[in-house]
Amino acid sequence: MTKKKENWFATWFDSPFYHILYKNRDYKEAEFFITNLVKFLKPKKEDKILDLACGAGRHSIFMNGMGYQITGVDLAPNSIEEAKKSKNKTLDFDVHDMREVYRENEFDFIFNLFTSFGYFESDADNIKMLQSIEKGLKKDGIFVLDFFNAKKVIANLVKKETKTVDGTTFYLKRKVENGYIIKNIDFEDNNEHFSYFEKVQAVFLEDFKTLFSHTNMEIIHTFGGFGLEEFDEDESDRLILVVGKK
Repeated sequence: MTKKKENWFATWFDSPFYHILYKNRDYKEAEFFITNLVKFLKPKKEDKILDLACGAGRHSIFMNGMGYQITGVDLAPNSIEEAKKSKNKTLDFDVHDMREVYRENEFDFIFNLFTSFGYFESDADNIKMLQSIEKGLKKDGIFVLDFFNAKKVIANLVKKETKTVDGTTFYLKRKVENGYIIKNIDFEDNNEHFSYFEKVQAVFLEDFKTLFSHTNMEIIHTFGGFGLEEFDEDESDRLILVVGKK
């Protein structure tokens, strides 16, 4: 039986196999990024922060440990169930579609980290997401978007790869097609074949500028890595945007 659904981000991110494949993510790298971001943004302890597409909450939990009020939201119920194990008075989690407004004029900062953008089939949905973020921010609020550097990813694309994690062997194939970077993920479990995919739009800096022109927000800082280095289109690993609500 082959399991492959078009609404890939709702099905794959909520699959237990997603968490197996990516279980060895670098938490120190995430903490390094958050530490640098906090030093740069200087949020106040009373500020409210929304972690949009928070997954199992690694960024939210670390920020909360630094003394900040965090709400993490994600479309995947299994991820939120795991994140809620760390819930406390200043840390909460909820299931939510980031295309919809979560709470209007509520947040001083909204973060969208670890390439949690470009999942949709149309720029209309991308714009809807950004407009929902704008509505969720207070006046003069700040939105931070952490995306991969699409130009470098495409230039260094590994077309085929095999990974074995916890006894499951994943066969990965990557390609660029119709403006999307697509990763096909195939594996066997209990003699059953599974097939999923990830499909992320190759969004470049100029594309983001166009998308933000449909909002009342503007890019005020651009960085190229978790150390907040200067962005270089050819060399940077990340494209990190600090965006202000007008």
